[in-house]
Amino acid sequence: MAEADPRAVLERLANERGEDLAGLSRLLGRNAAYIQQYIKRGTPKRLAEQDRRLLARYFDVDEALLAPPGAVQVRSGGPVAVPRLEVAASAGPGAFAEDKRANSHLAFDPGWLRRLAGDVRKLSMITVRGDSMSPTLSDGDEILVDEGDGSSRLRDGVYVLRMDDALLVKRLALNPSTRGISVCSDNPAYLNWPDCDPAGIDIVGRVVWAGGRIA
Repeated sequence: MAEADPRAVLERLANERGEDLAGLSRLLGRNAAYIQQYIKRGTPKRLAEQDRRLLARYFDVDEALLAPPGAVQVRSGGPVAVPRLEVAASAGPGAFAEDKRANSHLAFDPGWLRRLAGDVRKLSMITVRGDSMSPTLSDGDEILVDEGDGSSRLRDGVYVLRMDDALLVKRLALNPSTRGISVCSDNPAYLNWPDCDPAGIDIVGRVVWAGGRIA
């Protein structure tokens, strides 16, 4: 089931309560047109986290209803719901990068997630397609991708890359002398791309965990 548009949710809540949009803007300490522009014009594209939290408390609803589609849902004292996106990362010939929307969420212990990633809100799950990363990753495996750990902190490891209209999952290895990056497959049946220019590699995020069916 598609997630509800948070703008439509907020507009419905305001209408049901007979709330003035300018009054809601002032509640947030914003200019009077802020909420109206958000709902009608899509500016800003998403509410700031503190604004979502305040509005959720005011309307007595789950904060997740006001979060953008695909956002990680973090609830105080409970598990973290990480979005499973409607995309696949190819470990083979190439998979098209589809619309980045969550078709479901998978709950994880927050302490465990924080040992894997600095900001759990930057995490998402996608499916592996193909066998070029075998035996490390198999076709159908679910991988946890940290989009906050990309080009700025690049080091040897497994990453999801964007190339044209495709997503790839590959092992990256840095050459300390040339500063080039080798894009490698763990399956020796596939070719590697040695010593690539880092500027030509669009890194989505680092793979920090994988899970799949045991044959």
